[in-house]
Amino acid sequence: MKIETVPAKKIVHNISGTSDWFGSDFNMNIYRGCSHGCIYCDSRSDCYRNVDFDVVKPKENALEIIRNDLRRKAKKGVVATGAMTDPYNPLEAELCLTHNALELINAFGFGASVTTKSALVARDGDVFTDIATHSPVLVKLTITTADDKLCKMLEPNVSTSTQRFEAIADLSAKGVYCGVLMSPILPFINDTDENVRSIVRSAKEAGAKFVYTYMGMTLRQGNREYFYDALDKCLPGIKDKYVKRFGSRYNCPPPRSKQLWRVFAEECERLGLIYDMKAIIQNYRAGYESQQMTFL
Repeated sequence: MKIETVPAKKIVHNISGTSDWFGSDFNMNIYRGCSHGCIYCDSRSDCYRNVDFDVVKPKENALEIIRNDLRRKAKKGVVATGAMTDPYNPLEAELCLTHNALELINAFGFGASVTTKSALVARDGDVFTDIATHSPVLVKLTITTADDKLCKMLEPNVSTSTQRFEAIADLSAKGVYCGVLMSPILPFINDTDENVRSIVRSAKEAGAKFVYTYMGMTLRQGNREYFYDALDKCLPGIKDKYVKRFGSRYNCPPPRSKQLWRVFAEECERLGLIYDMKAIIQNYRAGYESQQMTFL
C-alpha cells in the first residue's frame, strides 16, 4: 500500500509563553489527519482546513526535519505531541516515526509530553524512562468513558477504554509519569456521576498520577455537522437536545457541570490524584528545573 505524505519545512515549533497547557515548551505533529473516527473531534472544524481529515499522512522527511529543528534550539524544554493528530495512529505501528522522534528527543536532551488514545504508546515505555533520566516526561491518555461499549460509539477506531487503562498500568509500572485526560465530557451522553467516578477510580487503580478534565465540548462549523450526523446514527434523539439547549453556541457545557465538577474533585481528593493544571505541571517537572535552563 502506497502511503501518501505531506510536505513540511519545520515540525518542532516553539510554544513557550503562549500556552500553559501542561507546561510544554515546543509542539510537534509528525502526522496530519486522524483515523480514530471520534465523533466529537474539534480538529474537523473548517477553520483548520484539514482536507481528508480521516486519512493519516506522515510528513515528508519528518525525522530529518525534527533532528534539524532540535539541533537549532538554543534552549532545552519539553516537546509535546498529540495536539492535532494522534501520534500513535495505525501507521505508527509500521513506520515508528513517533518512536524514532522520541529517540531524537532523548538524544538531544529534551523532555517529552504525549497525548494519545492508543494503547500503542506502551510500546515506547523504555524510551520514556530513558528521557526521564535527564528531562521531564508526561504521558496523557484521553479517556472519556469507562464503558467500552459507549467508547466504541464515540471513538470507533481507537483502543478501548480498558486497553488504555492497561497501557497506563504498563507505563506506570516502569516509572513513567502518566495520567488521564477525561475530556470531552459530552452533554447528555457521558456526563453522569457514575462515569466520572468510574474513570477516576480506574485511573487510580492503573497507577495514574493525575486526572484532568474539561466539563463540556466545543462545536463549530465542520465538526458540528459531523457530530450531529453521527448522533443520529448511534444515539438517536440526542441531537435534538443539543439543538434545543445550545443552538449555534461554541461552548457546550453539561447542564450539571458544577455538580459533576464537585463529584470529580471530591473523588480525586479522596484517592489522592492531582487534578489542577498548575499542580500537575509542578509535579511532573519537579527536579528538572536546572536541566531545562541549560543551553545547548
